[in-house]
Amino acid sequence: MMHCASIVSAPSYAFPFLSGSASTTPTAISLTKRSWKPPPSMAKGPVRATVSIEKETPEANRPETFLRGVDEAQSSTSVRARFEKMIREAQDTVCSALEAADGGAQFKEDVWSRPGGGGGISRVLQDGAVWEKAGVNVSVVYGVMPPDAYRAAKGVPTDQKPGPVPFFAAGISSVLHPKNPFAPTLHFNYRYFETDAPKDAPGAPRQWWFGGGTDLTPAYIFEEDVKHFHSIQKQACDKFEPTFYPRFKKWCDDYFYIKHRGERRGLGGIFFDDLNDYDQEMLLSFATECANSVIPAYLPIIEKRKDLPFNDHQKAWQQLRRGRYVEFNLVYDRGTTFGLKTGGRIESILVSLPLTARWEYDHVRFWNLLYFKQVRC
Repeated sequence: MMHCASIVSAPSYAFPFLSGSASTTPTAISLTKRSWKPPPSMAKGPVRATVSIEKETPEANRPETFLRGVDEAQSSTSVRARFEKMIREAQDTVCSALEAADGGAQFKEDVWSRPGGGGGISRVLQDGAVWEKAGVNVSVVYGVMPPDAYRAAKGVPTDQKPGPVPFFAAGISSVLHPKNPFAPTLHFNYRYFETDAPKDAPGAPRQWWFGGGTDLTPAYIFEEDVKHFHSIQKQACDKFEPTFYPRFKKWCDDYFYIKHRGERRGLGGIFFDDLNDYDQEMLLSFATECANSVIPAYLPIIEKRKDLPFNDHQKAWQQLRRGRYVEFNLVYDRGTTFGLKTGGRIESILVSLPLTARWEYDHVRFWNLLYFKQVRC
């Protein structure tokens, strides 16, 4: 184990294969796509999403806007248009910073659209010097969703709003998985959502809300890194409302909780959703500030940790932690659930998953040895 006074880590007996007896290191699980043919019983017809939404069409070039019709005509004034402009600028800024930190690798970009309007830009960097996998996606989507997808978007199982419900959603979503186990994973997502009147309730008012957050998931905990990260989140929140940081920090801790494990996914940050109880212009500015805070909160940590030496056992612990990350995203994450229920672009929805992860049988008894400290900023 690397000697470092500032690190809080799993002790050596968290790794049963470090004992004196003969042992082997299991191969990490690769989450790569494999060819598969359905059995005859499943080949009778297409599987359809539970929503009326058009499939994406690849595009050779980025359009100036993914907005359609009236939204495009009001591109200089509408919240939809200004939010799209913000997330696309944030995508460019973040990708440029990540490429510079990597020192050579570049993002692969896919641009896609839908015939009726909307689309997105998916960017992924894989197998770089620093980043094992980094995804930074933006999307602007129009569609019609049934009640179950609406409840996935709102996160309120008892909400029985009539459907189907026309919706507009725009957002930036990113997950960054570094190679070095001492460098933490980062997730951030900022989104704007509107629903129009349900088709069976004409005249009902349009609803809107903002959501998002930035959170840190280390495999090994450097207290100074956690303090730095949370201090930047607090600064962004305090510019708008002093109650935001404590409120959204707790929300983040509660949201990123793996119920079936009884564990939190990481060391938190901020998270908010369904936010519409403040002025719309204020919340647009707040979301912009949060997105602009991603690089100063995260890149200084990466610069300090990306070149630290590590061994196979430390890498194995990182892989186990990533297994927990996969479990949360596939079982509980509202964005993933909504994307799957609305027939979204699968490669974009699942870009948050790491290239590799690991599950060991009966490893749970060692899990509480890597404990999470509550850090006050």
